[in-house]
Amino acid sequence: MFKNLFKKNNADQQPKKTLDEIIEQFSKSSDFTTLAIGAQHKKYVITYFKQLVQMQSVEDKIIKPIQLIDFTLTNVNEVENVLPIEDISITKDTQEISEKMLRGYVMFQLHTDDKEVALIKVQSFDTGFRTENETENEFSVVGPKLGFVEDLDVNLYLMRKTLISEHLVFKEITVGQKSKTRVVIVYLEDITNPQHVDTMTKRLESLDFDVIFDSTMLEQLISDNSNTPFPLFLTTERVDRVLFTLRNGQVAFFSSGSPYAVTGPSTLLDFFISPEDYYLPWVLGSFFRLIRMFGVFFSIFATPLYVAVVTYHYEMLPKDLLGPIVFSRTNVPFPPVVEVLFLEITIELLREAGARLPSKVGQTLGIVGGIVIGQATVEAALTSNVLLIIVSLTALASFTTPIFKMSNTIRLLRFPFVLFAALYGLVGIMFGFCYLIVHLIRLQSLGMPYLVPVYPFRAKSQRDTLLRLPYSKTAKRPGYLRPLSWFRYNPEKSKKKQNLDRE
Repeated sequence: MFKNLFKKNNADQQPKKTLDEIIEQFSKSSDFTTLAIGAQHKKYVITYFKQLVQMQSVEDKIIKPIQLIDFTLTNVNEVENVLPIEDISITKDTQEISEKMLRGYVMFQLHTDDKEVALIKVQSFDTGFRTENETENEFSVVGPKLGFVEDLDVNLYLMRKTLISEHLVFKEITVGQKSKTRVVIVYLEDITNPQHVDTMTKRLESLDFDVIFDSTMLEQLISDNSNTPFPLFLTTERVDRVLFTLRNGQVAFFSSGSPYAVTGPSTLLDFFISPEDYYLPWVLGSFFRLIRMFGVFFSIFATPLYVAVVTYHYEMLPKDLLGPIVFSRTNVPFPPVVEVLFLEITIELLREAGARLPSKVGQTLGIVGGIVIGQATVEAALTSNVLLIIVSLTALASFTTPIFKMSNTIRLLRFPFVLFAALYGLVGIMFGFCYLIVHLIRLQSLGMPYLVPVYPFRAKSQRDTLLRLPYSKTAKRPGYLRPLSWFRYNPEKSKKKQNLDRE
């Protein structure tokens, strides 16, 4: 019954409306305007939503040129020769007329009963969009500070301005039955494998959704597995990160109203690589990347190991460390798992409160709240000093991940591991770890294995994974992406150093 009901309500099954029906529907809105322009003996009709266009642009680009012509238009196609506007389309398609008018186009008719019209694009409002485009959630210490904004055209301009190549291709589609959201797929035609582009395009075009608010919604809708906490596509607001993925042979897409780009296919290691690694000497870049990897493992396993050791495996502690831990827990009335969950949930509450409050107030709350609550819980014997230090360090370690979504995943993974440790000790942690590995092995991103090049193992693609080797060693693109062009640059030339001859 529900399937039949859905088919009846599906927008694709509904017959197209006539132009008169569209005008009647639009006329219900107070901002829908119809004007008669021209001289007395030659009147023409323009129709538009005044909230979507600037009236000054309509006057300068449409009304004044029409009034200045000394002949009468007999065919709507002649508008292209009269108006100094590039984007003019002549059509009878009522669906196209409806969609373009809702995007800010002006409809031009010779007579109100004409079915063939001219759709004219004039300068639209940019009110409500950010003008500053510095990255906020992915702050860059070294390198460019450029970030994307909510205006799709500005984002595409940034891409075209930064990457000057005739092979940079923009492919625009429309997603959302109600919102008619503009989505643009971006790739390098001479590098990206067409299979990745086709897969991304088909998944986006096949979406059946009403309103798209942000590109992160599209990321979830086209994911290979929607039941995993791991992000399968890399979401970023940094221009340089998107350019880095494009030069590797990946695909990106933007949506109108969203300051984030989504790139894929992505691997697990992509979420721990920062563009700053390539702006520093390779030794420093490799060191900081290893620090991030260590921070991930420490953030996930530090508190579960504490619960397992204190609950089941006291014999594993050195004698010098056993005394302080026992002394710190002397007056604590709760088992270790309750201690850990209490502090972890407290940390999460402080994070969420700090994120929702204004920036200055949020920073103060995070610092002062952490100090006050931590000191108070220790003095009230609700938790131990040692555990408070471990939980604080795990919270710091989770912030080393450059991608916010992966940082959230790491925060979530601690809780099941803590529960496994409380039930079965180290055996429970190993069971949870094996389950996590099996889950990661089964994941895919745009049809590509999520753990590649670790599994399936690709030896030649390991040069830019855990370590960031010199540029002379990383000239080849990752083989698992199957790029059309294998080399970014000539590795032999990058080794040569040109010096002036000294007499």
